[in-house]
Order: sequence, then structure tokens, then C-alpha cells
Amino acid sequence: MSWLQIAINTTKNHAETAEDCLFSAGAHTVTLTDAADQPILEPGPDETPIWNTVILTGLFDFKDNQQALLETIQHCLSEIPFSCQAEILEDQNWTRAWMEHFHAMPFGQRLWVCPLHIEPPEADAINLRLDPGLAFGTGTHPTTSLCLRWLDQNIQKQNTLLDYGCGSGILAIAACMLGVQQADAVDIDPQALTATVDNAQINQVNEKIKTFMPDDYHNRHSTKQYDIVMANILSGPLAELAPMLASHAKTGGDIVLSGILREQAEPLITGYSEYFEMSTPVFEEDWVLLHGVKK
Repeated sequence: MSWLQIAINTTKNHAETAEDCLFSAGAHTVTLTDAADQPILEPGPDETPIWNTVILTGLFDFKDNQQALLETIQHCLSEIPFSCQAEILEDQNWTRAWMEHFHAMPFGQRLWVCPLHIEPPEADAINLRLDPGLAFGTGTHPTTSLCLRWLDQNIQKQNTLLDYGCGSGILAIAACMLGVQQADAVDIDPQALTATVDNAQINQVNEKIKTFMPDDYHNRHSTKQYDIVMANILSGPLAELAPMLASHAKTGGDIVLSGILREQAEPLITGYSEYFEMSTPVFEEDWVLLHGVKK
């Protein structure tokens, strides 16, 4: 069976209208992708991020009349800016084709991240198995990569870690597999917490990791301190959260921050220097990891 794929390019302000239009026209699925290579990381508090320009792709039965569908969509979207393309797709195993984009990756000397559908290439390594379909961070973005390498290089037998903005839980899980005894994972998105729990179970560290929405966490653990506080979110929330994150770090404990562009590093270093002795930044492409030790 063949499929008809219709892709709409529009702005984030009109994405919901375009999505509704595609479903109303009979799309089986609608996916959203970035139209301009703009990274979207784990969201900060009260944020629901979407790319500034977005491509919405609807998948239709090929038996549907292509010209009629296009006319319906053009009429439906006549009041918003958009462009539209149609393509006939031959049938294939879409899950398998999608999985081919993910592969096992090493992070430092000990740690590998391996999608579930791939056998770990280094059987004796610490192999973190991850379901890419749960999204929110698979290690492929430099911000996550920087954090994973820091964990690989620095964790031996630390007792506790706070992962604030945990996404898939990849950082908390990696930390526990590398030697941390207990981790708290916090995120504003319930789906992220579900992904964290699922991935922790896959990697047999679920007994070491507890998950929280922010309000629940702050109500229950407002004074709790950790050996490592890690936050891979965005520079704006990191600046706002500095006093709170600092309050959760033990004296002599580590702060690890990522989700930061090069030009955003200096203001954050200045802000966190009130609480931490900050180290030299570590760079990967245009992204930065900041580390400090609590005074």
C-alpha cells in the first residue's frame, strides 16, 4: 500500500491551526518537525517550547484524491501564512526505517548509550539502554553529550544527585549506573517522568530514582541537599533557578549546568559564582557545560 504525505510549513503561532486542518482532512497521523534547525531542549518552568518555524506532516491513504485534499487544505489555511508539498510514499516498515537513525554511542571511557533495538557493541561497558521513542534526550544533542561525559569522568561512588529538568531521565540513570546511590529527577512534564520511570526500569536502577513534578518536589524536599546538582535546561531558567539549585548543593558538592550557548556562558558564570567556585567552561560545538564546587 502506498501513502500520500502532505507537509505544511508554517510558523509556531499557526501550528495548531495547521494540525487541526490535517486531521480534519483525514490524516492518520500528524508529526511536527523543525523547519530551521532550531534546537529545543528540556523546557524550563511554565514553558511549552515549539520551533519558530515548523513543518507539520500528515499521512493519508493514497486512495484519497490528492488534488481535492490539497484544495481542502488550502481553503482551510487561507488566512495563515504557509507553504504545502505533497509526496507519494511507497509502503515500508516505518518503525524499522525510523530506528535506523539511532545508533550506540560512547560517552567517555566507561559509558555507552544504546537504543533498545541495537545490541551493545561493548558488552563489558556500562550500557545504558534507551527507548528513543520516549524522546526528551537520547544523548545525541551536545548538551546531553557534555553532561554524560562529565558523569563518566567524575562519578565514582557519590551518594546523591538531583537531575532538575530530567527529560528522559538519561542523566539520572547514567549517574546511578556509574555509581550514584540515589537520584531525584524533577520535570514539569508528566510524560518526561513516565519516560524516566520506564527507562530506569529498563536499566534496572528504578529503585535508586524517584521522580517529582516541581511543586511536589519543593513541598517535600525544600531543604534536601545533594553531592551533585545537574540541570540541562535553558539559560533563562538556569539564571532564575540559581538560588534554588545552589540551596540543594552540599558544601563541596558539584553543580553541573548545560543547555547553554557560548554567548550565554559568561552571565551564568557570574551569577553562579556567588555560590560556587566555577571551573573553566567545557565546549562542544556551540554549546557549553558549566561546572562549579559549592563554597
